[in-house]
Amino acid sequence: MKKLLVLALVALGGLLVWRKVQADRAELDLWTEATGSDN
Repeated sequence: MKKLLVLALVALGGLLVWRKVQADRAELDLWTEATGSDN
């Protein structure tokens, strides 16, 4: 049971990190699009 709880916490942490990375990537794409149109 303890292993299952640890596995669930690791999976949740991984999901949170993944969502943070995706949000940062989307923000970077928006920033690049907004500032790159001058070229």
